[in-house]
Amino acid sequence: MDPSRIESAFPAPSYRGNQEDALRRIRAAFEAGNDVVLVRAPTGSGKSLLARAIAGCARQGSQASATDAIGAYYTTPQVSQLDDVAADPLLDDLSIIRGKSNYKCILSGETDTPVTQAPCAREREFDCQVKHRCPYFSDRSIAANQSIAAMTLAYFMQTAGSDVFGTRDVVVIDEAHGLGEWAEMYAAIDLAPDTVPVWDARPPPEIDDVETAADYAAGLSRVCDRRLTDLRAQVELEPEEAAERDRLEELRSDLTWFQEAVRDPDSPTTWVVDQPDGEGGRTTFKPLNPERFLSHTVWDRGNKFALLSATILNKDAFCASAGLDPGRVALVDLEHTFPVENRPLVDVTQGKMTYEERDATIPKVAETLVSLMARHPEEPGLVHCHSYAIQDALADELDALGVGDRVRSHDSEDRDGQLAAWKRSDDPTVFLSVKMEEALDLDGDLCRWQLLCKAPYPNTRDSRVARRLEDGDWAWYYRSALRTVIQAAGRIVRSPEDHGVTYLADASLLDLFDRARTDMPEWFAEQVDRMERPDLPAADPDAALAGLTDGRSNGGSGRSGSGGSRRSRRSSSSRSQSNPVADVWDTE
Repeated sequence: MDPSRIESAFPAPSYRGNQEDALRRIRAAFEAGNDVVLVRAPTGSGKSLLARAIAGCARQGSQASATDAIGAYYTTPQVSQLDDVAADPLLDDLSIIRGKSNYKCILSGETDTPVTQAPCAREREFDCQVKHRCPYFSDRSIAANQSIAAMTLAYFMQTAGSDVFGTRDVVVIDEAHGLGEWAEMYAAIDLAPDTVPVWDARPPPEIDDVETAADYAAGLSRVCDRRLTDLRAQVELEPEEAAERDRLEELRSDLTWFQEAVRDPDSPTTWVVDQPDGEGGRTTFKPLNPERFLSHTVWDRGNKFALLSATILNKDAFCASAGLDPGRVALVDLEHTFPVENRPLVDVTQGKMTYEERDATIPKVAETLVSLMARHPEEPGLVHCHSYAIQDALADELDALGVGDRVRSHDSEDRDGQLAAWKRSDDPTVFLSVKMEEALDLDGDLCRWQLLCKAPYPNTRDSRVARRLEDGDWAWYYRSALRTVIQAAGRIVRSPEDHGVTYLADASLLDLFDRARTDMPEWFAEQVDRMERPDLPAADPDAALAGLTDGRSNGGSGRSGSGGSRRSRRSSSSRSQSNPVADVWDTE
């Protein structure tokens, strides 16, 4: 790596905000001999442009011996972030590769077939005459041979050990704040009827320790092997059988790794087991400290690393969660360049939103939301509901208060479509969202105000969370919630000229700010210190609906924009079992 090239590798014609200072400090951190540089860069820093400049410092082929690593990887856990990179003309020299299931076969009669289920995946010894034009293999070949390959973090991890995407000189991870948690989630093994094709042949017994879990994993692996043998014996597979084969191969690999990790006395990974419904029910093996996993999938993939995010809140804690030695890591902390008066936090708290108290608090939050609608009659608003249960309850209350025509929501299956429809709408609709605290860019008039319904603490019913709290790691608990709040606050103010108000409805957020103060960036602490409680207008439905076109919002279709009940389209079981980050992390 040659850090002296960082300024010339910056892709924009000019700097904005603190970019020039950021490049200077990042260069100095690498020149000081650090292997890993953490860049805490708030919204508006242009992290993608900084990332491109860092990647441009990677060793080039003309400077390398036959054994030297060259080139760079750019990776992010957020699919939407990769989409933004693909659409940015300043980043057009990043060669993007996506998971195979995102591509369609080009053979006649197969153009609607994902590459994962195409004839080359179904038929033994199939010789594809147009493989060189296959969109997946073409993109993969281009990315493998270009100086900067860009991909999601999931794809990056999946390709560890591959001959195509080997070690490179520089690895840049954008939105890296949750790297440890992402790795824990990705390394978790979820066993259920919808994830285990041979479930009926080997349902899990009651599992109360990891040794029993490892024994079950060994038995399940043998069942997978037998079914794989049957599938491989067939000359041609149906698309569903090809998908089953691929899933069985992936599952067997995961189970083998799990058994080795559990039975290795020197393994640094501690495992916990979730089995909420007992024998025969969904069972998940979860790693608490996935250092070994990250070592193989991330840290062995490059010589130098840059990790960028607005919310790397504590260097030592981050290093511990990601298996890094703090002595080889530098932190570059950038100032916020947006005026603090353009990004206010406002206290409209109505009580606590804990599970025990939310039934009493939600009606008050709904009434407050009507007042906010009246305060912002012509401006779209975003509500961070935290969970679908809160979203449902809040939507019911808003309907009862007579403002349902200004409300739109989504479920786990139509979130992207409903979000796009809300952003396109000419009406000042209020969008009830779940898990949209990150990877959402609402610049300008797209959204001028938002409401945080609940302090986003990790779920204490999750075995990993419970284990950490049993071990006394409350600082991690508060830091995780603060990180999500800061991410959410950044959704609606995207440039120095932009402005938007973030309202806080849960009194637990005020307590969180006190408990996590030591990990709070100075620029966010300034927002907290300026927070005031306003005088809101009355909760008048007529005033709340005054900005709607012809007195209606979604063509008269009500809160979901589809004319039907959201409950009829989203079962409670699918909500509870869906991965909390599956909506933003492309895992194919």
